[in-house]
Amino acid sequence: MKLWLNGTIADAGDTRIDPADRGLLLGDGLFETMLVRKGRIAFFEEHLLRLTKGAETIGLMLPYSPDDLLQACRTLLQDCGLLERERASLRLTLTRGPGPRGLALPPDPKPTVLISAAAGGQPPDHVSLATVSPRRNPWSPSARLKALPYLENVLAKEEARKKGADDALILDTNGLVACSSAANIFLWDGDLLLTPGDRSGILPGITRAVLLELTSSIGIEARDDDIAPQRLLCATGVFITNSLMGLVPVSRIDGQEISAHPMTARLAAAYELLLDAAASGN
Repeated sequence: MKLWLNGTIADAGDTRIDPADRGLLLGDGLFETMLVRKGRIAFFEEHLLRLTKGAETIGLMLPYSPDDLLQACRTLLQDCGLLERERASLRLTLTRGPGPRGLALPPDPKPTVLISAAAGGQPPDHVSLATVSPRRNPWSPSARLKALPYLENVLAKEEARKKGADDALILDTNGLVACSSAANIFLWDGDLLLTPGDRSGILPGITRAVLLELTSSIGIEARDDDIAPQRLLCATGVFITNSLMGLVPVSRIDGQEISAHPMTARLAAAYELLLDAAASGN
């Protein structure tokens, strides 16, 4: 396995991250996970824009330009033998870099940028969800960032697994539907498509944003809304989205069967066409 670290590609076993790196010690950093289809990175510009905005929010500057990072990703994919794979993934991790002990920000940060690549499999045909105890906090400054601390998500998914489900249904601190452990949630109310809004402290997903733009072009009415958990159980269809999976229907929630809405397949097909077009640009 090869990694790109601060401008150099090397075998993972020969790569060294400073033990004082704040990303390791404090979770002080951000990341992006991107889908690659036959060497083409889907929505690369959108991912870099989210990363850049997140970095500005936490007071950190990206030490490389978007063009430099795109070239780094391409080179890494080639060196890992993944350019011809039907599906692969890239993870770009940005930390504030090494610093002295304590929480105070280093006066002259030297950010760490790490890129890894991996082969990817086909998304599942459907998933089941179970409501879990961790809650999404809309007041947290990191709730809307793709931030490194993911322990709550890890614990949420493990609780769902112990309940016999594939993934977690996470509510916010007001008891409203927020997200799964690593995906946004959509539901059909008849032919109206709904998704939790920013008030629930959700991550502004790249796929979520693309779908909300796409729906109007194919005649689907969509909007964000406050969604009580009971609405999921009587919905005419539910699906989750993220960059690697795309759209995946939800088949069960807390053991209750969920209907399959016929428009989900149509929306998924339209999204796949959009993926092809987006990937052709890099």
